[in-house]
Amino acid sequence: MRRTADCPSCGAPVQFAWSAAVQTACPYCRSILVRHDVDLEKVGIVADLPPDASPIQLYTEGVFDNRRFMVIGRIRYEWEQGGWNEWHILFNDQASGWLSDAQAEYAVSFLATPAEPLPAEDQVQPGMLVRIAGSPFYVTHLTRVRYVGFEGELPFTTADRSEFLTADLRTADARFATIDYSESPPLLFAGRFTSFDELRLSNLREFEGW
Repeated sequence: MRRTADCPSCGAPVQFAWSAAVQTACPYCRSILVRHDVDLEKVGIVADLPPDASPIQLYTEGVFDNRRFMVIGRIRYEWEQGGWNEWHILFNDQASGWLSDAQAEYAVSFLATPAEPLPAEDQVQPGMLVRIAGSPFYVTHLTRVRYVGFEGELPFTTADRSEFLTADLRTADARFATIDYSESPPLLFAGRFTSFDELRLSNLREFEGW
């Protein structure tokens, strides 16, 4: 069931697909809205996102590990060689995760609780061993990313995001994790790569000529 609250800026109804959503945008006046229980606070105006060629959009549906999900939000990031989308996905059991969409490469990850402290931003380096849930992960890339904008529902606010470091990690069996240094202590996301066909996506964007 979708929950509805009134936009404090224009009074229009704003619907939430996810009961735990923290930030969204008014579809009418484009106000950035932060949720405090049943009340909404306007904290800014949504910036226009740059065009991209991803077929995924808000309310695209799919399947991951035999669990159905729906896309309810997006964050757009850029780095020195391009940009990518992190789609916020909601599963039928109300759990949420992230679908990374970068140049037609896809991965699904979930916020994880590290069993031991993650390396500090000024200490992390390529080749470093980091144990996650008992498994050895190795740092493969360090990337300084820039937050561009968002749409839909998110589990956190984006007010403090501008530029920050991420560390990509891999295992020998192709699992991956990302350390996100946008917060202190850093956040850990872990998951695996997948494919467009495996996700069985529907309600995709249509492009001229398809």
